Amino acid sequence: MTIVLCVTGSVAAVETVKLARELKRKGYPVKCFMTDGACDIINPYALEFATGEKVVTKLTGEIEHVKYADEDLILVAPATANVISKFAYKIADNPINTLLVTASGYDTPIVIVPSMHQSMYRAVEENVEKLKKEGIIFVEPKEEENKAKFPSIDDVVLQVQRATSAGGLEGRRVLVSAGGTYEDIDPIRGITNRSSGKMGLELAKEAYRRGAEVTLVTGRVDVEIPQVFNRVKVESTTDMARALEDNLIDHDVFIAAAAVSDFVVEKNQSKISSRTEQTLKLKPAPKIINQAKEHNPALYLVGFKAEYGVNQEELIESAKKRMRESGADLMVANDVAEAGAGFGSDQNKVVLIDDETWDVPLSTKEEIATLIMGRIAERII
Repeated sequence: MTIVLCVTGSVAAVETVKLARELKRKGYPVKCFMTDGACDIINPYALEFATGEKVVTKLTGEIEHVKYADEDLILVAPATANVISKFAYKIADNPINTLLVTASGYDTPIVIVPSMHQSMYRAVEENVEKLKKEGIIFVEPKEEENKAKFPSIDDVVLQVQRATSAGGLEGRRVLVSAGGTYEDIDPIRGITNRSSGKMGLELAKEAYRRGAEVTLVTGRVDVEIPQVFNRVKVESTTDMARALEDNLIDHDVFIAAAAVSDFVVEKNQSKISSRTEQTLKLKPAPKIINQAKEHNPALYLVGFKAEYGVNQEELIESAKKRMRESGADLMVANDVAEAGAGFGSDQNKVVLIDDETWDVPLSTKEEIATLIMGRIAERII
């Protein structure tokens, strides 16, 4: 599945070596085209080194614009106002625009990543909208410092993966909760947990790759959240319950991956003394997952059950109990005492439970997310 990476004369061209390397790490062969302006910013040899392929800077008798126009995806990153506007009106006067015009005749998927001064981006909005109506995919830039800046490389790669995936969740709306909640003790202190949000984020990414529209409700997280998600930030258990209640009715799937506090604290309105012994009063918090299907009975519900230092039989029984209480369709259970797994780690060891039970050995959270989303896609067709 080859990606044709087209690099134009934006200063953000300096990001493309890292982008090419990341695409290669994800398993994509990459072929690069460069404009003269891009060659003024980075040497073609840098991209040749990154991809292991000769870079096309001029069209020759090999008719490169035809040879590579029918590949799996064409990615223009960064894209200047000049290239966007010429493509909008199918002007083919350089290697990249000639490739784009030819590819549009083949219906090859095209992803464009604008990067320019904010005033220029506003000036070409009409051309951007024209191309969107033609089915061209745009990765929105980061708008800051009066510039439409190159987005994170992870955002670009995620969009490429979505455009080249087999799908399975097109037209579906997936709601994911991630991270830990925080309960106030007083105005400056509180209790929380060690959840990083990594598992929830990987699930949201995999749902997006498969074509779903994704809403991510996050508590405290230690991960960068892609711009492509509808994101709702919350802090406390009460905040998360309210945000989920507002969104559940509009979604087909809810994945409750957040580590929601089991307790709320009787909050002091002023700062408590640090010089005297204190007693905290903890009250059990309502289980958000148990209320999910009350708001949307048709929801496909995925729950997570974490235990500490239990055997396999106890872990499965605890997960099945939560499954019965909540009406969940799928439960993901794990023992957070497992070495190298669970909170904060990039790996986990889990048991998946629906009408079957199967063990997933120590795997990356990305791999586990792929298994879970694959199961969901099978069940909600």
